[in-house]
Amino acid sequence: MLIHILGQSDAIIAGQMIAIVDYGAGNLRSVARALEKLGFPAQVTSDPQTVAAAQAIILPGVGAAAEAMRQLAERGLDRALRHAIDENRPMFGVCLGLQLLFDRTEEDGGARCLGILPGVVRRLPSGLKVPHMGWNQVIPTSRDHWLFEGTPDGANFYFVHSYYGYPVDPSLIVGQTEYGVTFGSVLARGNLVATQFHPEKSGDLGLRLYHNFLTHFPTG
Repeated sequence: MLIHILGQSDAIIAGQMIAIVDYGAGNLRSVARALEKLGFPAQVTSDPQTVAAAQAIILPGVGAAAEAMRQLAERGLDRALRHAIDENRPMFGVCLGLQLLFDRTEEDGGARCLGILPGVVRRLPSGLKVPHMGWNQVIPTSRDHWLFEGTPDGANFYFVHSYYGYPVDPSLIVGQTEYGVTFGSVLARGNLVATQFHPEKSGDLGLRLYHNFLTHFPTG
């Protein structure tokens, strides 16, 4: 499948710097390997100036939100990420990276997040096995969104999480998943997209999402 979706000559961001944000939260190398497989070499970096200047940014992560925010703040990466959003730079949040985009989270007794997307991160309902781990279905709420190009309806992607984002504006949800509650598993606003699942762990369809992200935006 991949040979049919690739083609570096068509890659809009090819040759320009893609930053994978390193704030000590792990899973960085698997994201980098996924992009390399697609023909998009990226730089894993904890330097805020590099992040702020990147042509595209991927904010991955696993772990606890409060510690992640502490690490982002210590490195000055929180300001760099907000600056990139203000500059309308393309950004892709993954798993914890999605949750950190919100105003606050219920995790760790409550913690402030980046405040980029209005809303709160909630814990999955009690009585469920958590973390929600494994393959689950993502139902697009809008097939028109470019992130889903080349993917079938109701495709399965790989999840590992105990919390989910609850945006104030439900129109930010472009894909949803059921696990005790229906939650937004794909969010989008302008040049910002985020998935609660891990595209880099989701086979060819996950790679397709990264490809769609990295070829959607014009240069200049």
